[in-house]
Amino acid sequence: MNIVIITPARPSSRSGNWTTALRWAKIFGRLGHSTRVATEYDGTPAELMVALHAWRSAGAVRRFRELHPDRPLIVALSGTDLYQYIDRDPRRTLRSLESADRLVALQDLARRRLPTGLRGKLRIIHQSAPPLPRRAARSSRVFEVAVIAHLRKVKDPLRAAKAARLLPAASRLRIVHVGGADSPQWAARAKAEMERNPRYVWRGEVTGGEVRRLLGRARALVLSSRSEGGANVVSEAVAAGVPVLA
Repeated sequence: MNIVIITPARPSSRSGNWTTALRWAKIFGRLGHSTRVATEYDGTPAELMVALHAWRSAGAVRRFRELHPDRPLIVALSGTDLYQYIDRDPRRTLRSLESADRLVALQDLARRRLPTGLRGKLRIIHQSAPPLPRRAARSSRVFEVAVIAHLRKVKDPLRAAKAARLLPAASRLRIVHVGGADSPQWAARAKAEMERNPRYVWRGEVTGGEVRRLLGRARALVLSSRSEGGANVVSEAVAAGVPVLA
């Protein structure tokens, strides 16, 4: 089958949407399908569309449905779809949901956020992750806590750092944060936090290998997002045996 996956994330990004699109494309490929990832739908023939993010991919969803009314269309719901846009811009969001043949969410509570008439379309997929090939040695000098999140408002990314300020001087805890900044202002805030908070280190955007190495030696993972559709990093932490605070 010829499949197109639509994601609002740029190819240069390491955001969750782009990472998910590539992961799903690999799965489809292993199943024998031809898959391409795009940020917009240009009309190139496809037998199936999978659109990540109902609100942000609404234009692509609408065009595919207009050009191919009889072909299957799947819309995967993000956290911001479920907890922001379905209330803030219901017309655009619900139009995508109504156009879809199937809806996909990554956690069970998503069903509660959908109108009753759309819940029959929903399928929950609990994401999996392979275990780490080898755990890194943990330092006895510090108690590392990982924050793996981009710097944007919805992620509340400095929450763990602010909590760490309250610890007594004898504490060995250190927050290690990886993830790109959504804007220069967010980068400046992270740098300012490092200057005032010796327990916080922001390393910016890093490779997948560096993320896995951080998880391999972390004592815990903090997920402070205010609107979460089902972060894959939680699955990765569970597979690595790392406790999750969310």
